[in-house]
Amino acid sequence: MPKLNQIIAIQAGRKSQAKEVLTAAYHQLQKLDLLSGISRTYKPKDETGEAQPAESKLVQLKVGEVVDRVTREMTELFDVVATQDFANCQARADIKIDGRTLVAGVPVTNLLFLEKQLIDMQTFIEKLPVLDPGERWVFDAAQDCYASESFQTTKTKKVPKSHIKYEATKEHPAQVEMYFEDVTVGTWTTVKFSGEIPANEKNQLLERVRGLSDAVKQAREEANGAEVEKKKTGEAILGYIFRGK
Repeated sequence: MPKLNQIIAIQAGRKSQAKEVLTAAYHQLQKLDLLSGISRTYKPKDETGEAQPAESKLVQLKVGEVVDRVTREMTELFDVVATQDFANCQARADIKIDGRTLVAGVPVTNLLFLEKQLIDMQTFIEKLPVLDPGERWVFDAAQDCYASESFQTTKTKKVPKSHIKYEATKEHPAQVEMYFEDVTVGTWTTVKFSGEIPANEKNQLLERVRGLSDAVKQAREEANGAEVEKKKTGEAILGYIFRGK
């Protein structure tokens, strides 16, 4: 008995070959001249009449032969695809992670679906933003997100000041120069919040999705290695179409 992976390997070639045969047959049958033949002989009215050479043209293409060729090719295709499709309903394997069965008896068609979806999941996880490593973060349950350590900055205000450049004399008044000085008037206490995740958490997610992808691939290979029963559907289907049986 063949294995499912062997049937899968030849199915694409069968499909391509059957399509070529069917397409070629379709185009051949449009050339009506190939389907027609003729045989003509000439007999003069009397012995004194001029003789004419006989004419003949053989039939180069017969519908029945084309139908038989197409039927043979399509029968093989139908049988191969049916064998695979029936086997797909029966071929199953367990998805195992670290010796633990995560999901049991998964059909091969679902394993193929999961394999593609996990590629998308890995791409999604790879794009998850992570916390700035330059900050110290702790999870703040009240805010339901991460918070940085608090830090303080001062607030200043420009306060006008005066400076006596020259003291007053009997002859001249004092010369005073005005200027502004930055004076601390308060302190800001800042805490940053972030909805991002720690880098190690992202790495764990990536490790799990990659491990699961490998497990699904292994399960698919196991399922595809199952022996299958050859199915014969082409003769019944095409026999009904072309022979009414």
